[in-house]
Amino acid sequence: MDRAALHAALRAAGVPGGYYRIEGVHEPVPPPVDFLYLRRAPDEPEAWETGAYERGRWEPVARHRDESAACAHLLRLLTGAAPGRG
Repeated sequence: MDRAALHAALRAAGVPGGYYRIEGVHEPVPPPVDFLYLRRAPDEPEAWETGAYERGRWEPVARHRDESAACAHLLRLLTGAAPGRG
């Protein structure tokens, strides 16, 4: 799963767009006060991180070696579902 497929899956699941931010694919403007996110790790461009943005701070929850793993993690955080499982 890539970021575009993740965004499509979240929309299909009815997850409100203000609950999340996906770098380069879904970046709400103005940004919500708090949300879950998927972005490239700022200190390691080959890695991805998922986390929560709260009170003006990026709080990483997990670091992933590839985009697919990061997408699967954010999907689980927002829906409780794994890719390929309803």
